[in-house]
Parts: sequence; structure tokens; C-alpha cells
Amino acid sequence: MKKRITRRAVEALKTGETIWDDRVRGFAARRQKEAVAYIVKARMNGRQKLLTIGRHGSPWTPETARKEARRLLVLLEQGIDPLEEKRRERAKKSLAQLAQRFDEEHIQQLKERSQEEYRRLFRLHIIPHLGRKSLADITRDDIASLHRRMKDTPRAANFCLAVLSKFMNWAEAKGLRPQFSNPVRGIRKYPENHRERFLTAEELQRLGQALDEELREHGDIYDVAAIRLLILTGARLNEILTLKWEYVDLERGLLLLPDSKTGKKAIVLNAAAREVLEQLPHLHGNPHVICGHKEGSHLVNLQKPWRRIRKRAGIEDVRIHDLRHTFASLAARKGGSLPRIGALLGHTQMQTTQRYAHLIVDDVRQLAETVGDELADMVLGSGR
Repeated sequence: MKKRITRRAVEALKTGETIWDDRVRGFAARRQKEAVAYIVKARMNGRQKLLTIGRHGSPWTPETARKEARRLLVLLEQGIDPLEEKRRERAKKSLAQLAQRFDEEHIQQLKERSQEEYRRLFRLHIIPHLGRKSLADITRDDIASLHRRMKDTPRAANFCLAVLSKFMNWAEAKGLRPQFSNPVRGIRKYPENHRERFLTAEELQRLGQALDEELREHGDIYDVAAIRLLILTGARLNEILTLKWEYVDLERGLLLLPDSKTGKKAIVLNAAAREVLEQLPHLHGNPHVICGHKEGSHLVNLQKPWRRIRKRAGIEDVRIHDLRHTFASLAARKGGSLPRIGALLGHTQMQTTQRYAHLIVDDVRQLAETVGDELADMVLGSGR
């Protein structure tokens, strides 16, 4: 349909209908579902271009959209791509200016812990080092320079690369950088030495005694219960601290977590873990298992009591996360396969569980030696 585009004509459009303006060639209005969009179509360097001006309504009216269509057509005739010009204009904004938009559109969709980690990296490293540069001007050398500055903390440096890669991919999707221009590509990550610290049987006994003494001296049942549950379940710290009674199924012996680091997850409770939970009081008005000091809240920080307890137990180099490693190492030594250990810990990728493979191999080797000795006595006899 070709006629003059007016407000009345636009508002009369039905779904799927398009009006081509009889005054400006290539200028049109079309309705898709509820909204009407103004568009312009023309050829540039022999190729057809279809550009969207905007939706009908403030600020676009037939008059303002027609004026914009004329401007775009002039650019196309001159061989200038308006979309590329617009992208360049937007890319002049600095990384610091666009970081807030990235936060609103991407970071706020992440889990709470991930949000904290992303914002910490932007605040302490990315903004101070790259914040003033325009997004279009950031190069691989810029990213590599930041990565080198963080070499003393390889895990943080590598995570910073991952966050910047996400940011650049987002920028490409928003037209703020050309496609496939991510400057993080090709930068080699630092090797990470995963720290593995497993408590021995003697250390676990000392830790158990220290927990009993902590309870007698300080009387905070929730601090002690949290640490006992971490030891007995192999759960992550945040999973225990944020645990609610509605997630606890003592009858079936399960913690049914609706949302963990790896998504929905079930933790199997052994008899000892169930006993710890059964002895904990339910505080009226507080849905959490490990209650905090504020009314209705959960315990937020376990580090202070943990430092006191591990000092008493003589294991000051042990982190809270090492309790999870200890649980997994004991499962490996008791004959657990890697898939079963992964299921216990809630791993979604086998490579995460692979760090415990050597424990299984050691256990199998010891078994092989025991069997070999007995067979050798029978087969080789005195000729050994």
C-alpha cells in the first residue's frame, strides 16, 4: 500500500500491514502485533539495507520519522552505513560508563555470590586499569597488561579474564563493538595450583574436641552446628549458612536445595548429620537452620569462630573449604568412584571431581599389593 503516511493512517494499520510513503521513497510504517515501527529501505553499494527508525509515539511521529528517513537515505547514497556510524558513536563511551549498563543487564541476573565477585573485580581491577578507555579502543595488549598486573593471584587474574570476555561478548551483542572482536581471545591463562588439604584422622579427632570445648565456653550452638554439618555433609559453606528448615527432609534424610552454586541440588544426610539437625532448636520467626545474630536472619560470617576453633585444634592452615575436600577424600578412600563422589558433592562437571582421582588410584594400588602378596605366597612359594 502506497500513500502518504499520516497519524490517522498509521493508527488505522492492522497487524501485518505496511504503508509505503508516497513522498519519500523507501520510507514506510508497519504494524507488528501492537506496535507500529517506522522503517526505511534503500540500496547501498548494490546491497539492500533495511533500517528501523523507531516506534510510533514519543518521540517518533510521521513528521519526525519522515525527516529522519531523509537523513538516513542521504547517508546511504553516500555509501555511509548509519548503523556503523551509530555503533562508533556509542563505542566512544568509556568502559566505566558502560559498566553500569552491563551490571543492570547482565550482572544482576547472576547468583548473589557471583554478583559480588563480578562487582569486586570491576571495582578493584577493571575500572582502575581500563575504565577511562573507550570501549572501541580497548585492545588485547590492554587486557594482557591487566592480566600481568594480577599475576601474583593467578586464580583471580584468570577469573578477571573470564569476566572481561563476558563483558566484551555482551558489548558485541549490543552493537558496541564489531562482531568477533573480543580482545580477550588468545590470552593464555596462568596455571592454577589447586590447593588440596585433607585432614588426617588425628586432626579430625582434635577438631571434634575443639568443637566440644567451643560449645562449652562460648555456647553458640549455631556456629558449632554449622561446622559439624560442613564436616559431615561435604556441603559448600553458603549452602549450610543459608539453609532453611523447609529444605530439610529428615524422614528421607535429604537436604533439598532449590538453588545452589550448581542449581537445584539434593544433599544426602548420614545419621550423624541428621542427629546434628534434630538437636537444633527452631527459632520462632526465623526460617533458617543456622540462625544469625539479627532477628529472622541466617549466620553470615563463620570465619571468626572458625579461626578460634582451628587454633584450638592445632590446624591453623586449614580453611573451611578444606572440610569439603576432607569429606571427598574420605569417600574416595572408602571405595567411592569419581561419579559417586561427584554426585555427593553436587559437581556438574567430571573434571571438577578429577582432583580426587589420585586418592582412588592409591587405594586401588594398596589393594593390588595386598592381593598380590597373598597370591605370590601361593603361586611362588619359597622360590620368591
